[in-house]
Amino acid sequence: MRKPLCTTVFALILALLAGSALAGTTGTEFQTIYATLLNWATGYLGKSIAIAAFILGAGIGVARSSPIPALVGVVFALFMVYVPTIIDSIMTAVI
Repeated sequence: MRKPLCTTVFALILALLAGSALAGTTGTEFQTIYATLLNWATGYLGKSIAIAAFILGAGIGVARSSPIPALVGVVFALFMVYVPTIIDSIMTAVI
């Protein structure tokens, strides 16, 4: 009975001492690597990886006589296109 009480008190203290989260506004020292990775993912490298995933999935699908690998390639390609934008908007959201 004593252990859950300590855990609850500790969690309450941490919750009261926590500051506001500013995930998208600090850490300017990482801005260059962020820009580089974002440019890779949304540029020609990301498009090439997405196309390669689709072609590989289509090839495996033909070999196995199944459309599932081709669909996985399409889903991967969609993730390569849309996820960097989604992550960027989540990280720069203002509450």
